[in-house]
Amino acid sequence: MQKLSVTTLILFFCLIIRLASAQQTAADLFNEGIQKSNAKDYPGALQAFSAAIILNPENAPSYYNRALAKISLNDIQGANLDLDQALELNSSDANAYLYRGLNRTRQEDFRGAMQDFNRAIELNPNDALLYYQRGLCRLQINYLNSALADFNKAATLSPTDANILTARGNCKMQLNDYKGALADFALTLEKAPNKTQALAGRGYARFKLEDYKGAIADFNRAIELSKDEAELYYHRGLVKTRLGEFENAVADFDKTVQLSPNHFKALFSRGFCKSRLGGTKQAIGDIDKSIEMGTVTNQNKAYYSDFITSSTMTLLGSIVQDRYRVTELSDDRSDAYLIRGMLKNSNGEGKSALQDLNRAVELNPTNAEAYFIRGMVRSSLGDQKGSLIDCNSTVKLNPRHAEAYYLRGIIRYDSGDESNACIDLSRAGELGYSQAYKVIGAKCNSVQRATTAKL
Repeated sequence: MQKLSVTTLILFFCLIIRLASAQQTAADLFNEGIQKSNAKDYPGALQAFSAAIILNPENAPSYYNRALAKISLNDIQGANLDLDQALELNSSDANAYLYRGLNRTRQEDFRGAMQDFNRAIELNPNDALLYYQRGLCRLQINYLNSALADFNKAATLSPTDANILTARGNCKMQLNDYKGALADFALTLEKAPNKTQALAGRGYARFKLEDYKGAIADFNRAIELSKDEAELYYHRGLVKTRLGEFENAVADFDKTVQLSPNHFKALFSRGFCKSRLGGTKQAIGDIDKSIEMGTVTNQNKAYYSDFITSSTMTLLGSIVQDRYRVTELSDDRSDAYLIRGMLKNSNGEGKSALQDLNRAVELNPTNAEAYFIRGMVRSSLGDQKGSLIDCNSTVKLNPRHAEAYYLRGIIRYDSGDESNACIDLSRAGELGYSQAYKVIGAKCNSVQRATTAKL
């Protein structure tokens, strides 16, 4: 009985030591992620936090910091999934609500963002940044008076913050309080003399208050600081039009259209100025264009026919061929069919290649790579439905197959399933396929989550 007790005690201490070691390993990985984030090695940070989560999936800071790494890699939807998990584990983290709110704002989910900012303010009611961000969000959905209240609160908490003062000035402009806006922009420029947005705002406020000389001076200075901002030339052109300087105004509208060819307001104003200069035919042409552009309604999103091909060139090029190497043929000869299929495909014999890959899958139905390679070939032949099925089989057999998530994400996006596509692309990047972040940055961050429509 005594021996059993000692043995049990030893086993117990061994278990404690092992658990402590595992916990320390998770902590080490977490600290490694923090160090890499500080060094701006965001892919490395993401991998470290992912490994820490595998060892300790109940640690909210790991999800939160991995979300920050994903934000730095422009994977907004993937970051939101991590922030969801962080908040599920720790619902009192105001920063997690803040960043999820910022992400939702970028995705144009302004009502969802406001809910996050509301919760963050409940947890941290003296943070000026939270009121400022909620004010910007309210401004986007035209809640002007509520936005102004937020900017007033933010300015009370941080009275010298140039961004807050500028935002309040812009809000007052929309409320037609031009004198109040002018005061805010002037105060901003005392703190930050070269803030282009404040110069432009003060210039427009002066224009509305008929201080044309002051407006021109502000727009001139703003253009010196931001030579490629179309809106500055447009507004300066409006001032010159009001002053009757039609030729100079046309030059500003020309520059506006050069920088922003679809600026229909500038085309209209240029047409008006040309009409005053006697160029009736040219004036009508500009006004015709402004009407045509100004009445274009939102259309369904177009999916480019070459999107899949251009997005999977890297996969079809070197990734698989560099990675998949066989030194000894198995008894079932499945690898022979697989390699021959790959070689045929690279030689332009796609249909014949597919026959070999079908045979490889038949002979070894548990080989995830065979499904993935067949999925790529099917995609290149235009069979996206078949390719999607192969991607599903690949990730079922190998849940960490980054390229399969990437290919499935590309196909889903092209078919219109944008939300799930972006989740797949995020997973691909999370597993180390960095090419995914190029597509995420270009395609995913304006995609609203499916829950948005319910709000």
